[in-house]
Amino acid sequence: MLFCFFFYIVLSMSKIKYYTQEGLEALKEELALLTNVERPRISQQIAEARDKGDLSENAEYEAAKEQQGLLEMKIAKMQDLIYNARILDETKMDNSKVLLFSVVKTKNRKNGAILTYTIVPETEIDIKAMKISVTSPIAKGLLGKRRGNVAKINVPAGVLELEILEITRQ
Repeated sequence: MLFCFFFYIVLSMSKIKYYTQEGLEALKEELALLTNVERPRISQQIAEARDKGDLSENAEYEAAKEQQGLLEMKIAKMQDLIYNARILDETKMDNSKVLLFSVVKTKNRKNGAILTYTIVPETEIDIKAMKISVTSPIAKGLLGKRRGNVAKINVPAGVLELEILEITRQ
């Protein structure tokens, strides 16, 4: 019963999200791993725990069943993400303003540091590669801006002023 409730919540949160081809392939690979490797492994754990006798006092069985519920929730969520995924054709996107998948070269007006950010969906974040989430404060501040604009972004350290020097695509 509890699983059905969580499954309903997961499905009701459905909405279209945009990905690169690589990002969508990574999601599909992770889903395949969960369904083809993790699901059978947990089923085997449940079977082994069940063979140990009285289920009412079997902590291994309860733990395995809980793992199974969490795994099934994760699988359902990933299936929903993939079902609602759309791949953006970056060649048809406007390079005159910052959008999802924009590569934005910026200059910090306070210290002169030049940084380049790539705006990506939440599932494709890679801080080392300067790929930031479209929902992050910096990305939200840059979205819609054009070359030469200054984005004033509230961050924990104060107001960050970033001048947009260049906008390209991945």
